[in-house]
Amino acid sequence: MKLNDAVWGALLLLFSAVVLFHVSSFPTIPGQKVGPGLFPGVLAAGLAVCAVILITKGFAARTHGHERAKWFELDGWTRSRRHVVAFFAVIGVNVFYILIVDRLGFILTAVVYLSTLFTVFGVRAKSVLPLAVVVTLVIHYAFYKLLRVPLPWGLLQGISW
Repeated sequence: MKLNDAVWGALLLLFSAVVLFHVSSFPTIPGQKVGPGLFPGVLAAGLAVCAVILITKGFAARTHGHERAKWFELDGWTRSRRHVVAFFAVIGVNVFYILIVDRLGFILTAVVYLSTLFTVFGVRAKSVLPLAVVVTLVIHYAFYKLLRVPLPWGLLQGISW
């Protein structure tokens, strides 16, 4: 799937405006000229400049290109049922994760998440569950123990580790 650069530029410009609006509400630090909104504000301004460049490039491609650039064009993969299912599965498991992880817990949610993706992407059926469990435990160990990220326990709350 291909979107014209002007479309991406417009989306990036909108994102930049939202960030700039949000950082304007950051509190000032007494006695300092710079506050916590400076760095994200500078990044948003830089993104806005890039957005304007993309918009200009996108409109130029539509009017002056050898072949008039389309606003939106589907790639070959969109005609493949397997690829379309995989595309929506990636979106679906991420929505599932966001909605369920606090109730179910990271470990159980991640096993379902990875099992779904492994199945959709063609991992052998007998390897899906063991691989999902091992990868989940490795990720959990890395984030929970090594990086000390507080992952939700959900249904496994009472089990001592």
